[in-house]
Amino acid sequence: MCGFVGMIAGAPVAGQVLLALQSIQHRGQDAAGLGTWNDRRVHLVKGMGMISAAVPQAQMPQLAGNAAIGHVRYPTVGASSTAEDAQPFRTRAPGILLAHNGNVTNMDGLTQWLREMGQVVLSNCDAEPILLTLTWALLQRRSAGHTQDDLVAAVQEVFARVQGAYSVVAVLEVDGKPTLVAFRDPHGIRPGVYGQRESDGAWMVASESVALDMLGVPKSGDLPPGAILMLRPGEPAQTLEAAPPIPRRCAFERVYFARPDSLMEDGRVIGSRWRMGRQLALEWRARKLDADVVVAVPDTSRPAAQAMAEELGLPMREGFIKNRYSGRTFIMPDARSRVETLRLKLNPIREMFEGRSVLLVDDSIVRGTTMRRIVKMVKAQGPTAVHVAIFSPAVRNPCFYGIDMPSRAELIAAEHDEDALCDALAESLGAESVTFLSRSGLGEALGPNICAACFDGDYPVPVSAAEQAAILHDRRGDDAADAAGVVPR
Repeated sequence: MCGFVGMIAGAPVAGQVLLALQSIQHRGQDAAGLGTWNDRRVHLVKGMGMISAAVPQAQMPQLAGNAAIGHVRYPTVGASSTAEDAQPFRTRAPGILLAHNGNVTNMDGLTQWLREMGQVVLSNCDAEPILLTLTWALLQRRSAGHTQDDLVAAVQEVFARVQGAYSVVAVLEVDGKPTLVAFRDPHGIRPGVYGQRESDGAWMVASESVALDMLGVPKSGDLPPGAILMLRPGEPAQTLEAAPPIPRRCAFERVYFARPDSLMEDGRVIGSRWRMGRQLALEWRARKLDADVVVAVPDTSRPAAQAMAEELGLPMREGFIKNRYSGRTFIMPDARSRVETLRLKLNPIREMFEGRSVLLVDDSIVRGTTMRRIVKMVKAQGPTAVHVAIFSPAVRNPCFYGIDMPSRAELIAAEHDEDALCDALAESLGAESVTFLSRSGLGEALGPNICAACFDGDYPVPVSAAEQAAILHDRRGDDAADAAGVVPR
């Protein structure tokens, strides 16, 4: 999972893109980069860490150009990450600057094919083979002076050869003009939005609409699955069809990853979480459970917890103070980091728990270690009972489309049959009860055409057993952490 911002205008844009990129730092803390296009010359700065470390202010003067792409990375491919894996990537012939969000599932086969075509993949980042496939396809048409027809043919080649889930933004010359190009695979699993600023005609694309909000750019729409957008300052957007759309938007974006104020195809993310919470309240009530107070595990679960409290007629209280300087534990690179960061992340307020039956609301349970530690933390505050309510279904399957879900062997819910799951997890976590939102309840809240493979195992893009094994083998070093005695999250 990553995040990108792209912009093209009639004046230099690097500073604006860097500012907008700050609004999606939550999508990646591992590495960042910023590249600009200036009269066919690409200037690129990227490195490890948060945006401020990877793109220092001292290097901003060299990033001249009226088009730019910024990126934040949280790796799901490659056992280790280096500055060479940071995005954007570029090619010199033809000149292309490119970044993506998502995951390529056929990396081994694609890399082998590219090698046979004379294109060598040098990094562990799957944006590079996307770029090289696009480059190869364009060069089959002509060496320079690429047209709209060339672009469509090249993206169709990408769709045919690159399997997985991805949204892509690039800058290249089309019909003799610098052009911001964005495309999204036919399933549209990974998000992407675009908009134009009226005051100067500048166009933006981004992984989430909050990046557009940062620069006062109204959202025009979501990147259409299976299509290409061509954007030039002061001109209307051009949409080029490349493949029939088969939309399956990611449910986990709505559950956890996206900011609550982001606007996606199905509306504001905070509204999606509210609907999931209301549906979960109905299912929790059907179990004839009872509590005195609702407490959200900050911050993702607050809208769902508020909806549950309203539906159940219970007070909601702030039971935790969150350290704003801790990262997101889900996207930490290894199990040790997740465990150690949790110690800094949450501090319980005893008065909110003591002597009360508490309904604790969170977004998901993956490995179980985080929730086990939270329940233990709450139990130490003297409640009469702790009930755990999760506003998504149980995570039973790895994600191969850009979210770093571990193997089934590491997923705590995968160990248990559906009928015994809640009781088994309550015992394992030390809680009085555990309730998950049902898969049908998720459908009620989010509507049809969603990808919920991590919950139900229905993978929109087929992933062979060999590809699954390769992806899980390449993922970051939980095995090393486990060997050192660290319990997986």
